[in-house]
Amino acid sequence: MIDLEQVRKVALLARLELSAAEEEQFTEQLSGILDYVEQLKELNTDDVEPTTRAIELSNVTRTDRLQPFAERAAILDCAPDREDGFFRVPKILNE
Repeated sequence: MIDLEQVRKVALLARLELSAAEEEQFTEQLSGILDYVEQLKELNTDDVEPTTRAIELSNVTRTDRLQPFAERAAILDCAPDREDGFFRVPKILNE
């Protein structure tokens, strides 16, 4: 389905330097992928709703909670410059 010249063109556009063996390998692999996509096109998906992923996922991160950091003084002691209990950083915006 895809030939060696097309692989070389894609490699050139992607700025990839491929050896002759890699060109052959990618020609076979990409042809296999495109053949599989052609098989998928034969499936009837009329009654299938569009989704963003194949399986449902839930957020497994913890809830954010605002709380003071116990070692604030220790962290500020490591700062190269501080002022009134805060990190002092170089000004990057005009007034």
